[in-house]
Amino acid sequence: MPEQKRISKGFKDISLSFQYNPVNYDLIAVKNETAISRSIRNIASYYTGEKLFNASFGSALPRSLFENLDQVGADMIAVDLERVIKEYEPRVELLRVSATPDYDGNNLNVIIVYNIIGLSIGSQELSFALIPTRR
Repeated sequence: MPEQKRISKGFKDISLSFQYNPVNYDLIAVKNETAISRSIRNIASYYTGEKLFNASFGSALPRSLFENLDQVGADMIAVDLERVIKEYEPRVELLRVSATPDYDGNNLNVIIVYNIIGLSIGSQELSFALIPTRR
């Protein structure tokens, strides 16, 4: 039996700002690309074991920010991000994760490229710089 392709009408999540619509007092929602990119970023920012009743949820990324910055560490972070995104974000087909240290700026530049399953839009790219809060 051939594999059926998932089709979706869209994705919707609650905005983390918890602002509400002044007309109907509902929480403002984020949709499709924004909802999924925020979800991926949230998954990456959780410490492994931080989420109650799900000890494997999260990544080593938050703890890794205080290690010495080098390409080996960046590659380990990229592999860990691939693992958690594939495991905890079923709405995407992950294409590529790269992490590049910026030695002068003391941060780590992360790029995540993915396709959203069920939506006929192009590949999405989420990029952000991870900066340790303690210097």
